[in-house]
Amino acid sequence: MEDVKRNEAYNRYIKEKIPKTKAWPTLFNSFWVGGLICVLGQGINDILLLIFPYLSQQSAWACTLIILIFLASFLTGIGVYDQIGKFAGGGSIVPITGFSNSITSPSVEFKSEGIIYGICVKMFTIAGPVIVFGVVSSMLVGLIYWIIGLFI
Repeated sequence: MEDVKRNEAYNRYIKEKIPKTKAWPTLFNSFWVGGLICVLGQGINDILLLIFPYLSQQSAWACTLIILIFLASFLTGIGVYDQIGKFAGGGSIVPITGFSNSITSPSVEFKSEGIIYGICVKMFTIAGPVIVFGVVSSMLVGLIYWIIGLFI
């Protein structure tokens, strides 16, 4: 019985200390910042196609993704993307810039441990499972597609 009272007191204490989230402003900020990142990507793609008209659409998108990944990594390195993330929440995490941030952040945090054990090892702590899952699932889908192709 004493444990139950202690747990209830602890839960009340935690409930008082947890900051209250304002759902609608958070959702609105997430929506417009995520949209702005997507508009930025579309703008970069359009500018690339204007400057280099011989680029195919697929090549332009590949270059756009490289530029967005670089910008997000750079902004993470100088501490700006973390501020955007605090303000926008999921709106800054969902686009590819969020993936770039998830790879760059641990590297920046552990750079004092050296290039190998700090930057290189910590780079894939968060993103590693995502990459492995993506590669494995794409291999499975490719295998299924290949098997179906044998019978058609």
